[in-house]
Amino acid sequence: MLPVILEIPVYSMGDDNMKKLGAEFFGTFWLVLGGCGSAVLAAAFPGVGIGFAGVALAFGLTVLTMAYAVGGISGGHFNPAVSVGLATAGRFSWSELPGYVIAQVLGGAAGALVLYLIASGKADFSVSGGFASNGFGEHSPGGYSIGAALICEVVLTAFFLIVILGATGKKAPAGFAPIAIGLCLTLIHLISIPVTNTSVNPARSTAVAIFTGGWAIQQLWLFWLAPIVGAVIGAIIHKALLSDD
Repeated sequence: MLPVILEIPVYSMGDDNMKKLGAEFFGTFWLVLGGCGSAVLAAAFPGVGIGFAGVALAFGLTVLTMAYAVGGISGGHFNPAVSVGLATAGRFSWSELPGYVIAQVLGGAAGALVLYLIASGKADFSVSGGFASNGFGEHSPGGYSIGAALICEVVLTAFFLIVILGATGKKAPAGFAPIAIGLCLTLIHLISIPVTNTSVNPARSTAVAIFTGGWAIQQLWLFWLAPIVGAVIGAIIHKALLSDD
Protein backbone atom coordinates (compact mmCIF):
# COMPACT_ATOMS: atom_id res chain seq x y z
CA MET A 1 0.00 0.00 0.00
CA LEU A 2 1.45 3.33 -1.05
CA PRO A 3 1.96 5.93 1.67
CA VAL A 4 -0.35 8.90 1.73
CA ILE A 5 1.38 11.95 0.26
CA LEU A 6 0.32 15.42 1.36
CA GLU A 7 -0.02 17.46 -1.79
CA ILE A 8 0.87 21.11 -1.29
CA PRO A 9 0.22 23.52 -4.20
CA VAL A 10 3.33 25.27 -5.47
CA TYR A 11 3.89 28.59 -3.66
CA SER A 12 0.80 28.03 -1.51
CA MET A 13 2.60 29.15 1.66
CA GLY A 14 3.24 32.54 0.12
CA ASP A 15 0.04 33.06 -1.85
CA ASP A 16 -1.62 35.42 0.63
CA ASN A 17 1.50 37.52 1.02
CA MET A 18 2.04 37.73 -2.74
CA LYS A 19 -1.58 38.83 -3.20
CA LYS A 20 -1.10 41.56 -0.60
CA LEU A 21 2.05 42.82 -2.28
CA GLY A 22 0.40 42.61 -5.68
CA ALA A 23 -2.54 44.64 -4.41
CA GLU A 24 -0.19 47.31 -3.06
CA PHE A 25 1.76 47.35 -6.32
CA PHE A 26 -1.30 47.83 -8.51
CA GLY A 27 -2.98 50.23 -6.10
CA THR A 28 0.07 52.51 -6.07
CA PHE A 29 0.46 52.09 -9.84
CA TRP A 30 -3.09 53.40 -10.29
CA LEU A 31 -2.57 56.25 -7.83
CA VAL A 32 0.47 57.55 -9.72
CA LEU A 33 -0.95 56.97 -13.19
CA GLY A 34 -4.32 58.48 -12.32
CA GLY A 35 -3.23 61.27 -10.01
CA CYS A 36 0.02 62.38 -11.62
CA GLY A 37 -1.41 61.55 -15.03
CA SER A 38 -4.21 64.04 -14.51
CA ALA A 39 -1.62 66.68 -13.57
CA VAL A 40 0.68 65.99 -16.53
CA LEU A 41 -1.88 65.31 -19.25
CA ALA A 42 -5.07 67.12 -18.33
CA ALA A 43 -4.51 69.92 -15.78
CA ALA A 44 -3.58 72.62 -18.28
CA PHE A 45 -5.05 71.16 -21.48
CA PRO A 46 -6.02 74.13 -23.70
CA GLY A 47 -9.63 75.14 -23.27
CA VAL A 48 -10.75 72.21 -21.13
CA GLY A 49 -7.97 71.81 -18.56
CA ILE A 50 -9.15 70.33 -15.24
CA GLY A 51 -6.90 72.59 -13.11
CA PHE A 52 -5.91 72.08 -9.47
CA ALA A 53 -9.41 71.00 -8.43
CA GLY A 54 -9.53 68.31 -11.08
CA VAL A 55 -6.12 66.96 -10.11
CA ALA A 56 -7.12 66.91 -6.46
CA LEU A 57 -10.26 64.95 -7.30
CA ALA A 58 -8.29 62.55 -9.47
CA PHE A 59 -5.95 61.65 -6.62
CA GLY A 60 -8.91 61.08 -4.32
CA LEU A 61 -10.64 58.89 -6.89
CA THR A 62 -7.58 56.70 -7.40
CA VAL A 63 -7.49 55.83 -3.70
CA LEU A 64 -11.27 55.43 -3.45
CA THR A 65 -11.50 53.09 -6.44
CA MET A 66 -8.52 50.91 -5.54
CA ALA A 67 -9.51 50.76 -1.88
CA TYR A 68 -12.77 49.15 -2.99
CA ALA A 69 -11.02 47.03 -5.61
CA VAL A 70 -8.15 45.56 -3.57
CA GLY A 71 -8.42 47.03 -0.08
CA GLY A 72 -9.88 43.77 1.15
CA ILE A 73 -6.67 42.00 0.14
CA SER A 74 -3.93 44.27 1.47
CA GLY A 75 -5.70 46.93 3.50
CA GLY A 76 -5.29 49.45 0.70
CA HIS A 77 -2.29 51.43 1.93
CA PHE A 78 -0.69 52.46 -1.42
CA ASN A 79 1.65 54.72 0.55
CA PRO A 80 4.74 53.98 2.71
CA ALA A 81 3.77 56.71 5.18
CA VAL A 82 0.34 55.15 5.67
CA SER A 83 1.94 51.75 6.26
CA VAL A 84 4.28 53.24 8.88
CA GLY A 85 1.38 55.09 10.52
CA LEU A 86 -0.79 51.98 10.67
CA ALA A 87 2.08 49.99 12.16
CA THR A 88 2.62 52.73 14.77
CA ALA A 89 -1.06 52.54 15.66
CA GLY A 90 -0.93 48.76 16.02
CA ARG A 91 -3.13 48.14 12.99
CA PHE A 92 -0.37 46.61 10.85
CA SER A 93 2.58 44.32 11.44
CA TRP A 94 6.04 45.90 11.40
CA SER A 95 7.37 42.66 9.90
CA GLU A 96 5.28 43.24 6.75
CA LEU A 97 6.39 46.84 6.34
CA PRO A 98 9.51 46.32 4.16
CA GLY A 99 7.60 44.24 1.62
CA TYR A 100 4.78 46.76 1.43
CA VAL A 101 7.14 49.69 0.95
CA ILE A 102 9.05 47.92 -1.82
CA ALA A 103 5.80 46.97 -3.59
CA GLN A 104 4.49 50.53 -3.29
CA VAL A 105 7.66 52.13 -4.64
CA LEU A 106 7.87 49.67 -7.53
CA GLY A 107 4.18 50.08 -8.34
CA GLY A 108 4.51 53.85 -8.31
CA ALA A 109 7.57 53.71 -10.57
CA ALA A 110 5.73 51.44 -13.01
CA GLY A 111 2.82 53.88 -13.09
CA ALA A 112 5.20 56.77 -13.74
CA LEU A 113 6.85 54.79 -16.55
CA VAL A 114 3.51 54.23 -18.29
CA LEU A 115 2.69 57.92 -17.82
CA TYR A 116 6.07 58.90 -19.29
CA LEU A 117 5.52 56.66 -22.32
CA ILE A 118 2.12 58.27 -22.92
CA ALA A 119 3.24 61.85 -22.29
CA SER A 120 6.35 61.53 -24.44
CA GLY A 121 4.13 60.75 -27.41
CA LYS A 122 3.52 64.48 -27.75
CA ALA A 123 6.11 66.24 -29.90
CA ASP A 124 6.94 69.08 -27.49
CA PHE A 125 6.89 67.02 -24.28
CA SER A 126 9.66 67.63 -21.73
CA VAL A 127 10.16 66.68 -18.09
CA SER A 128 11.54 70.18 -17.53
CA GLY A 129 8.02 71.16 -16.49
CA GLY A 130 8.42 68.95 -13.43
CA PHE A 131 6.43 65.86 -14.47
CA ALA A 132 4.17 66.38 -11.40
CA SER A 133 7.19 66.20 -9.07
CA ASN A 134 7.06 67.60 -5.55
CA GLY A 135 9.26 70.51 -4.58
CA PHE A 136 9.87 73.51 -2.37
CA GLY A 137 11.45 76.92 -2.86
CA GLU A 138 11.76 77.71 -6.55
CA HIS A 139 10.26 74.32 -7.35
CA SER A 140 7.13 74.88 -5.28
CA PRO A 141 4.18 75.81 -7.56
CA GLY A 142 3.55 78.85 -5.36
CA GLY A 143 7.17 79.53 -4.37
CA TYR A 144 6.75 78.31 -0.77
CA SER A 145 9.80 77.84 1.46
CA ILE A 146 11.24 74.59 2.75
CA GLY A 147 9.80 75.37 6.19
CA ALA A 148 6.30 75.87 4.79
CA ALA A 149 6.61 72.66 2.78
CA LEU A 150 7.76 70.69 5.82
CA ILE A 151 4.92 71.94 8.03
CA CYS A 152 2.35 71.39 5.30
CA GLU A 153 3.39 67.80 4.58
CA VAL A 154 3.71 66.82 8.26
CA VAL A 155 0.36 68.28 9.34
CA LEU A 156 -1.64 67.05 6.36
CA THR A 157 -0.22 63.53 6.57
CA ALA A 158 -0.99 63.46 10.29
CA PHE A 159 -4.62 64.31 9.60
CA PHE A 160 -4.70 61.80 6.75
CA LEU A 161 -3.77 59.08 9.24
CA ILE A 162 -6.33 60.31 11.76
CA VAL A 163 -9.03 60.06 9.09
CA ILE A 164 -7.84 56.62 7.94
CA LEU A 165 -7.72 55.23 11.46
CA GLY A 166 -11.08 56.74 12.37
CA ALA A 167 -12.83 55.65 9.17
CA THR A 168 -11.61 52.06 9.61
CA GLY A 169 -12.28 51.86 13.35
CA LYS A 170 -14.72 49.45 14.97
CA LYS A 171 -17.42 52.08 15.47
CA ALA A 172 -17.19 53.58 11.99
CA PRO A 173 -20.01 52.85 9.51
CA ALA A 174 -19.11 49.71 7.59
CA GLY A 175 -18.23 50.02 3.92
CA PHE A 176 -17.75 53.77 3.81
CA ALA A 177 -14.05 54.04 4.69
CA PRO A 178 -12.80 54.33 1.08
CA ILE A 179 -15.14 57.27 0.48
CA ALA A 180 -13.94 59.15 3.56
CA ILE A 181 -10.29 58.41 2.79
CA GLY A 182 -10.61 59.36 -0.88
CA LEU A 183 -12.35 62.63 -0.05
CA CYS A 184 -9.73 63.38 2.60
CA LEU A 185 -6.97 62.95 0.03
CA THR A 186 -8.89 65.24 -2.33
CA LEU A 187 -9.10 67.91 0.37
CA ILE A 188 -5.40 67.52 1.15
CA HIS A 189 -4.57 68.20 -2.49
CA LEU A 190 -6.88 71.21 -2.65
CA ILE A 191 -4.93 72.68 0.26
CA SER A 192 -1.38 71.80 -0.68
CA ILE A 193 -0.94 71.60 -4.46
CA PRO A 194 0.21 75.26 -4.46
CA VAL A 195 2.70 74.56 -1.66
CA THR A 196 4.46 71.32 -2.63
CA ASN A 197 2.42 69.86 -5.50
CA THR A 198 1.19 67.58 -2.69
CA SER A 199 3.05 64.48 -1.67
CA VAL A 200 1.88 62.94 1.65
CA ASN A 201 3.14 59.79 -0.09
CA PRO A 202 6.84 58.97 -0.54
CA ALA A 203 6.14 56.36 -3.24
CA ARG A 204 4.24 58.89 -5.35
CA SER A 205 7.05 61.43 -4.94
CA THR A 206 9.77 58.92 -5.79
CA ALA A 207 7.97 57.61 -8.86
CA VAL A 208 7.94 60.88 -10.78
CA ALA A 209 11.24 62.18 -9.36
CA ILE A 210 12.99 59.25 -11.07
CA PHE A 211 11.99 60.71 -14.45
CA THR A 212 12.42 64.38 -13.58
CA GLY A 213 15.86 63.82 -12.04
CA GLY A 214 18.07 66.72 -10.89
CA TRP A 215 16.29 68.97 -8.39
CA ALA A 216 13.43 66.48 -7.85
CA ILE A 217 15.87 63.84 -6.63
CA GLN A 218 17.76 66.40 -4.52
CA GLN A 219 14.57 67.51 -2.76
CA LEU A 220 13.07 64.02 -2.46
CA TRP A 221 14.35 63.54 1.10
CA LEU A 222 11.74 65.98 2.43
CA PHE A 223 8.93 64.01 0.80
CA TRP A 224 10.04 60.87 2.60
CA LEU A 225 10.81 62.49 5.95
CA ALA A 226 7.80 64.79 6.35
CA PRO A 227 5.03 62.30 5.41
CA ILE A 228 6.50 59.57 7.62
CA VAL A 229 6.90 61.94 10.59
CA GLY A 230 3.37 63.19 10.02
CA ALA A 231 1.98 59.66 9.81
CA VAL A 232 3.63 58.70 13.10
CA ILE A 233 2.29 61.84 14.79
CA GLY A 234 -1.21 61.18 13.47
CA ALA A 235 -1.10 57.56 14.64
CA ILE A 236 0.08 58.57 18.11
CA ILE A 237 -2.64 61.24 18.44
CA HIS A 238 -5.33 58.82 17.34
CA LYS A 239 -4.11 56.01 19.57
CA ALA A 240 -3.83 58.28 22.62
CA LEU A 241 -6.96 60.40 22.25
CA LEU A 242 -9.37 59.05 19.64
CA SER A 243 -9.05 55.28 19.39
CA ASP A 244 -12.11 53.06 19.85
CA ASP A 245 -10.05 49.83 19.79
